[in-house]
Amino acid sequence: MLSKPRNQNGGVIVLVAVSMVVLLGFAALAVDVGHLVVARNELQNAADAGALAGARFLYKCDGTVNASGFNDDCGIGPGGGVSIASANQLGYDAATTNKSENVAVEVNWTSGTNGSEVQRGHWSFGLTANLDRGFYPNSSTAAVSLNDVSTADLDANIDFINAVRVVARRQATPIASFFARILGHENSQMSAEAVAYIGFAGILEPGKGDQPIAICEESIEINDQYSCNIGRMLNSGSDNATHNTAGWTNFSQPCETANANEMTQLVCGSGTSDIVEYGQGIGATGGVQQVTFDALRDCWINGANDLDDDGVRETPIDTDGDGIPDQPWNQTLPVVSCPGNNVSNCATLRGVVNLDIIWITGAGTPDWEDAPRRMSAWPTAAELAAIPDFDTNGVARWNSFVTHFNLRNVDDLPATYAKKSIYFLPNCEPHMPTGTTGGENFGVLAEIPVLVE
Repeated sequence: MLSKPRNQNGGVIVLVAVSMVVLLGFAALAVDVGHLVVARNELQNAADAGALAGARFLYKCDGTVNASGFNDDCGIGPGGGVSIASANQLGYDAATTNKSENVAVEVNWTSGTNGSEVQRGHWSFGLTANLDRGFYPNSSTAAVSLNDVSTADLDANIDFINAVRVVARRQATPIASFFARILGHENSQMSAEAVAYIGFAGILEPGKGDQPIAICEESIEINDQYSCNIGRMLNSGSDNATHNTAGWTNFSQPCETANANEMTQLVCGSGTSDIVEYGQGIGATGGVQQVTFDALRDCWINGANDLDDDGVRETPIDTDGDGIPDQPWNQTLPVVSCPGNNVSNCATLRGVVNLDIIWITGAGTPDWEDAPRRMSAWPTAAELAAIPDFDTNGVARWNSFVTHFNLRNVDDLPATYAKKSIYFLPNCEPHMPTGTTGGENFGVLAEIPVLVE
């Protein structure tokens, strides 16, 4: 018998149908995967927002960790006595305000706790062998001193609270599948986490640099550790033991020649006009820069820069009205690198420091008439009694003044009386955060955190 011919066209139709099913399956998978990616990104955005919001107000005015909220009367946030919630609460609120596919994001956190999904803690970059890179939850609220420690020391200290971690979820309302449900996969539970780190001020925003002065990092560090316990001096002399603990700057980036007339316009003005960024050079110069120096000393005496936004003097420099400053002049200034005690024309910005200018000498006279007579708590009753002929003995007044404030030259010897010099002392108090995270530790935390995970 002859066999029945095979239907070739039927076989082709079957193969085409199978191929179409496979292609449709891949298409359905691609749609579901894309859908999950979008939902996951929205969860990540929520976690990012929460971590950044919590880290933004991680500290209170007194330098303690914000675990319970505070009344903002120090200008860390909006100022004016505005109530600020705890760092955890801010993180939770910011994360849960976000949505994923128009569905509320879930964050498993109980108010008043440092729970598993909204956590304060320490972020380490692993700068030393003592601690691996990562986030370490920590409920401590204690202030950690930024004085006499290096950036690496703080990086290895888990009690230095500098980060907030937030986890955002779609768990109770999982992400529904479009086509995968045909294969029995109805939905997906997903989560995303973020860690925001608040480091040290690395950017001076417009208006934040008080004077056209750049402080040498070498003059405020001892063995690479920031120290606010030793006063320093800006001196225009030629002796490396005493000069260039600071220089003048026009804040320009990229660097432009820092000339005296331009810098004089910045004295006791509105501060920096542009953003000054970490790691880049700024226009700078050493020496007296007589016109600029004279303008600064005049401002110091008259207290012209010690006004708040409403034009009201915050901390009078001359409290008794005798025309002689008797209170420290607090300033926020850039810190630059000065290898060999030399201020280059394009000094590299290393961070930000808050310090007190405690004296500015003039041309000087043989009888030391320009030496200080009163400054803050100096002289105490005991110090006053130990200074013979107080009114006329400028040498004795100066020696007592230097001892009281522990003023030192860069060679670590007591600061000498020098004409046309600025004597300053890094301030140890907690400071209003400034700029964006990214600088080295010079005692000033950043205002704006960054995401590290």
